[in-house]
Amino acid sequence: QLQASGGGLVQAGGSLRLSCVASGRTSSSGTMGWFRQSPGKEREFVSTIRWRDGSQYYADFVKGRFTISRDNAKSTVYLQMNSLTPEDTGVYYCAASSTSWAVSAGTNPARYDAWGQGTQVTVSS
Repeated sequence: QLQASGGGLVQAGGSLRLSCVASGRTSSSGTMGWFRQSPGKEREFVSTIRWRDGSQYYADFVKGRFTISRDNAKSTVYLQMNSLTPEDTGVYYCAASSTSWAVSAGTNPARYDAWGQGTQVTVSS
């Protein structure tokens, strides 16, 4: 079970940190991802991280602004979002896969086994 939190309303240029707790996780393997869905748009990949070694991958539009990290002891993945713009507005979802694969493959939502409920991020101009 995945529980995402940390969304909210922020002004352009501001920051937010999203969290996703993976309850019931018993393995040190697997991969976590963040996706987002903006109004009128398809769900899109944001970032992914492997539990085992922390390998990361980002969508081009967040490189240099967002940082994904994980705390294995807490089974929690974070998404630190800086320099937010109105285009970052949307519902952010965390996703989990029990399999560790090349992080660049994490852009495909079909690779994930479970999804959180989403947390709303709204960036005002």
